[in-house]
Amino acid sequence: MRAIKVVDYDPSWPLLFDDISAEVSALLPGLVLSIDHIGSTSVPGLAAKPKIDVDAVTTSDEALQTAIELLRAADFTFHGDLHGEGRWVFTRDCEGYGFKLYLCGPDNRAHRQRILFRDYLRDHPERATAYAELKRRLAVEAGGDWDVYTGGKTEFVSETVRLAALRP
Repeated sequence: MRAIKVVDYDPSWPLLFDDISAEVSALLPGLVLSIDHIGSTSVPGLAAKPKIDVDAVTTSDEALQTAIELLRAADFTFHGDLHGEGRWVFTRDCEGYGFKLYLCGPDNRAHRQRILFRDYLRDHPERATAYAELKRRLAVEAGGDWDVYTGGKTEFVSETVRLAALRP
């Protein structure tokens, strides 16, 4: 099993996201409503796996199909809809870091939840600190088992999304 690596926040992560966003925009002109930095690397100061997570939301479901084909034809590894959430996953490793691109149509529930989670952690540093501590502990306890690591975060993430949804 591959070790789970959680590292201290790297201030270059937003710059890497900017580069990825520009590339995706150029590959999908007129097809995306937004390209959002999500996941732990999108929260300043938060420890994370050194992989940039990106959500690209297409203008329509028809545009989604076109975008999938364009990304598949480019230098992206296609993984399909891994979690049955209507988010199509692409990856690529780049010079010591990597990224995971989630492509979804407008009004995607999983995308909205990830934005709520990200924004709540950005606005509540004490919650972000607790999340970092949980991830570091799980990375050790999981012993390379990604299902254990990811599953161990589920309750925390769900509770954070619930708290975020309660905000005015």
